[in-house]
Amino acid sequence: MGVVKAAIGDAVLTFMWVFCVSTLRPFTSIIASALGVQGIASLFITTVLVTFLLFVFNLIGHALGGASFNPTGTAAFYAAGVGPVNLFSMAFRFPAQALGAVGGATTIMEVMPLQYKHMLGGPSLKVDLHTGAIAEGVLTFVISFIVLFIVIRGPRSPLLKTWLLSMSTVALVIAGSGYTGPSMNPANVSSPLSFDHYRLTNCSWRNHVLSF
Repeated sequence: MGVVKAAIGDAVLTFMWVFCVSTLRPFTSIIASALGVQGIASLFITTVLVTFLLFVFNLIGHALGGASFNPTGTAAFYAAGVGPVNLFSMAFRFPAQALGAVGGATTIMEVMPLQYKHMLGGPSLKVDLHTGAIAEGVLTFVISFIVLFIVIRGPRSPLLKTWLLSMSTVALVIAGSGYTGPSMNPANVSSPLSFDHYRLTNCSWRNHVLSF
């Protein structure tokens, strides 16, 4: 029963995460336009929004009994021996996270105002398949290492940890923007936002696993 509850919690949290994270670009654009800024300032706005989302979702995840919206994170913590995750629970939680991602992406595509729909989109392959696979593998390895280091050895302040995680995530997204997006979270590429890039989806899932 505990595994089922964990899977349901993951599905709900991933649904919410994919829905909310898909609004980052529109909200960044709206806020930047209102403030009359661009460039580095827009990047700072995005980082603040990511920090807010991560902080809120960490609280929600704890409230749901340790729910997670990122299969990569779940696998990383299992590999590091951190937390109660085991192979049996992951067999249920990974599909639940994928279903939650599909639901969240489908919903945001339906409710997003037309003028902002062009800002919706998942990771896309911008280089050849093998280069994209290597990029995803390396970036996922790096973000997993950084997350584990910050969570296990980082500052005690939850807010400071969240800020460091946000900056790391945004930095790696920028680093991988010329390759695949990047994803670094299979929940992103399992959503309808990325169905047009099916080959990348398969490639990303393989490399998220290989990075461990």
